[in-house]
Amino acid sequence: MAPPAALPRFQPLHAARRWLATWWQIVHLGALVGALLLTPSTYAPARRPLLARHLVGAALPLLGWFGVVSTLLSLVIARIVLVTAASYGLSQYALGMVVRVLVLELIPLAAALFVAVRVSVPAAAQLAALREGGALEALRRRGGSVLHDEVLPRAAAALFCMVLLAAFSSLVSLLLAYLLAHGFTPWGLARFTRQVGQVFTPAVSLIFLLKTLGFGAAVAVIPLGSGLHDRAGRSSPLPLELQGLVRLFAAILLIEVLSLMGNYA
Repeated sequence: MAPPAALPRFQPLHAARRWLATWWQIVHLGALVGALLLTPSTYAPARRPLLARHLVGAALPLLGWFGVVSTLLSLVIARIVLVTAASYGLSQYALGMVVRVLVLELIPLAAALFVAVRVSVPAAAQLAALREGGALEALRRRGGSVLHDEVLPRAAAALFCMVLLAAFSSLVSLLLAYLLAHGFTPWGLARFTRQVGQVFTPAVSLIFLLKTLGFGAAVAVIPLGSGLHDRAGRSSPLPLELQGLVRLFAAILLIEVLSLMGNYA
């Protein structure tokens, strides 16, 4: 009778090296993607159809669904905040609270999670399938570029979706907040813009912009980096898609904590 197989020993140094190596590969990939997005040759006529196909194919199906979800969420939260503030005699602070809760915090976070689940993770699974099937190696042998032809269009589509959904939903939330507070009248516009301007100070606006771009970069790069570099096997008990999601959620949490510290510390 064969002896039972020995259980694998936990090697913290090896796990730490593998963790650092994976994050270095993801950061390196993000730097390459960011440099290519800022390079004019990326938008050359020969590359525009592929890039446009990924952008439209990713953004168009999401815009309607996320618009409906964000509209319902904004209606519910704005109504609760306005009614609660009025019951305590704090109506003058209600709109500021609605803008802070919805536009500054919930909408960018919801957009990042929505794009991650619907765009980035499926794109990372496609990239991993192409890698495992040998299609990426065949592309290299033909003289093609995996980064330009496979990674960059998917990353650009995720980043574009993130920024588009966050901007669109923020405008919808502001419009709904105004309608709930003042109704269908233009006479409250001056007061509303003044209250929104008091929330969006230069520092808060900068933090909001950096937070949105940070969410977009994380959603665009981390799942794709995991799909491109991770290998299924005994080194990790998690599936490839779940490994990318865990890294993505950790990055989103870190960005959210840093933004909260910048806004309220």
